[in-house]
Amino acid sequence: KQWYQRRVAITAGIPCAQALINRVMSVNKPAMHLLGARCFFYYSRAFEMTGRLHEARTLLHGRLRTSTLRHDSEGQAMLLNLLLRNYIHYNLYEQAEKLISKTTFPENANNNESARYLFYLGKIKATQLDYSEAFKNLNQAIRKAPQNAAIGFKQAATKLLVVVQLLLGEVPERHIFRDQHLRLSLQPYLQLTQAVLAGDLAKFSSVLERYSDKFMKEGTLTLINRLRHNVIKTGIKSVALSYSRISLADVAEKLQLDSPEDAEYIIAKAIHDGVIEATIDHEKGYMQSNDSANIYGTNEPLKAYHERIRFCLDIHNHSIKAMRFPPKSYNDNLEDAQKQREREQQDLEYAKEIAEEEDDGML
Repeated sequence: KQWYQRRVAITAGIPCAQALINRVMSVNKPAMHLLGARCFFYYSRAFEMTGRLHEARTLLHGRLRTSTLRHDSEGQAMLLNLLLRNYIHYNLYEQAEKLISKTTFPENANNNESARYLFYLGKIKATQLDYSEAFKNLNQAIRKAPQNAAIGFKQAATKLLVVVQLLLGEVPERHIFRDQHLRLSLQPYLQLTQAVLAGDLAKFSSVLERYSDKFMKEGTLTLINRLRHNVIKTGIKSVALSYSRISLADVAEKLQLDSPEDAEYIIAKAIHDGVIEATIDHEKGYMQSNDSANIYGTNEPLKAYHERIRFCLDIHNHSIKAMRFPPKSYNDNLEDAQKQREREQQDLEYAKEIAEEEDDGML
């Protein structure tokens, strides 16, 4: 009953929010930009809480055009985030991608809105299989988020970051799961990480079945379902390192696959993708592992150093962009040469007058 009364009250407040937005937008003053951005947020939130979020999309698009023409960076950043949230809520990732490609997020937006934009961008990129770009955006979103607040946002971003990192074939850092604000919420993702690293398909399926409702509610279930191939690849890599020669039937048994034919197909794909170095004897039904090459004789160290250097340069560039200075304040205390000479001349004349007054007084 309380929920119904609350929904009725919110529904009744939507016309008021509409009138408030029209009133705020009728005044084109920079002082009203921040207030207008907050009005947009609560307007969209009211529709979201009443299950009618799609109805707010038309007005938000119109106000985005107006804010862009007025160079309203606060309103523009807020409206872009609200529209991306709207599209993601209904799984309209293609439309969200089109919106991103046709708009430019304002560089002078506050860090909170920048963090939200990077989070939505990372989620869209992850859904579109661009995991490297998603990983980069989610890392930046977490860095831009407030350090001692916004715990819920950091939990959501970190959960998505862990899944994306696993999809990239990387291992999330251990300290992430030990953070006091993230430890409990990341417990299912820790078990998921352990299953992926062990290549244990049974454990992965068990974790997925146990927490499927939680993953669906958090919007990560689709990405987690893609991890099944990573689990199998990890298992194949472990088998290839442990056995120089093994039958396809044994591989299927160890990886809990349906048949040796499935094992042969998956091993062939792993060889093609460069996950393992091995050969398959189809007639005799076994896999022969090749001798492992020295990794330092390949380009892998070069790629690793390149990624780390690029990461450091990105942090440096974003730190420079995040600096804030008062507009044109560096000109306030500067005087041109002519004004400085006039001021010095006035000081000299004033000093002479004082000296003459003192001489007259002594006489």
